Amino acid sequence: MLDPKLIDYFFTAASIQRWNDYPRMIELVELDKQAHKFIIAYFLAKLEDDVDYLALIEGGIFEFLRRVVVTDIRPDVFHKALMQKKDEINSWVIDNLESSIKDIEGGEFLKRFKEYLTNDDLHKKERFILKAASYLATKWEFSIIYQTSAFLSDIDRTKVAVEEEIEDYYELIGVRKIALGKKLAHLIDMSGRLRFQKRWAQTPRIPNTSVLGHMLIVAFLGYFYSLEIKACPKRVENNFFCALFHDLPEALTRDIISPVKYSVSGLDDIISEYEIRKIEDEILPLVPNSFRDEFKYILGMFDGKKDEFADKIKTSTIKEVEDINKYNEDKYNTIDGKALKACDRIAAFIEATLSISYGVKSKELINGKKEIVGRLEEKGCINRVDFLKFAKKIEEYFKE
Repeated sequence: MLDPKLIDYFFTAASIQRWNDYPRMIELVELDKQAHKFIIAYFLAKLEDDVDYLALIEGGIFEFLRRVVVTDIRPDVFHKALMQKKDEINSWVIDNLESSIKDIEGGEFLKRFKEYLTNDDLHKKERFILKAASYLATKWEFSIIYQTSAFLSDIDRTKVAVEEEIEDYYELIGVRKIALGKKLAHLIDMSGRLRFQKRWAQTPRIPNTSVLGHMLIVAFLGYFYSLEIKACPKRVENNFFCALFHDLPEALTRDIISPVKYSVSGLDDIISEYEIRKIEDEILPLVPNSFRDEFKYILGMFDGKKDEFADKIKTSTIKEVEDINKYNEDKYNTIDGKALKACDRIAAFIEATLSISYGVKSKELINGKKEIVGRLEEKGCINRVDFLKFAKKIEEYFKE
């Protein structure tokens, strides 16, 4: 499915520290910032016309990959360097990544990656939305930094610079709504708070990833799975955003680990009912009416239940389907829920495997890996994509 080296690059972002020349009350890392950027980009795009969502998703992925290769340059310096040494930097990025991505889609992904980096006139609107989203995610982080940096002599100058930049993006309806503190701003805050919740919170782990970062990793896996099965554009889009938002309700309920959730009879049903009520009362009212129904579908809300990991389509109504590949056309709004569940498990498997490879292991991580492998042995081959084989390939890579 994917070269494990590319997975390694994904998780490099969990170790790239942000604002590390300022005092921080919490750890701020690139993976979380990028996840927040994608979430904000989704909401900004939904309030605009004529957005190419595949271009938005891929553009974000391309920018993410470039950022994780150029790990040690401060963001402001990085952007200035791009203006003056763009061709050299992009060439170096491609050289580093080419061996890991050259086989994806028979080389077409690499071709689009090169074109995106070298042609600034490509997908201008989507680039602008991504730039605005990146700025808003950075501004959100700075509001944390400012609390602990009031004693620094230059902090107010930085604050003015950060706040003034928002004017560059006022042509986007969503940016204006966020700037005015409207409902959308509260939704962005809620999403950002998922960086405070840590995965595998009951055990030490390296790198220590958040729920927010995990959501982006699952979205990446869902995207590349979609390419592998040659999904139609709307199916790719739905799979990516369904994965990106799959843990959003945990901003209200907190992460409840699977052994607890499924070992107490009836607890899972109680949690599910509570999640539905919280989504209906505290999330959906913040979503603009123009795409609220679509967002409910992305969250997995249908027929009075919540199941983001069901194979389903949406035409005049939403229904679960058996043979998902019969619906590989945009008009069906297909979501590969079962495959996304496998991506979710693979992400957890990687989290445990990485930590163990760094020498930080516990019985929770070891047992968690065994449980995931057991699940993949039962339901690990979906649409001819062998997730179990992929997990073993990842484990072998990180053993080396």
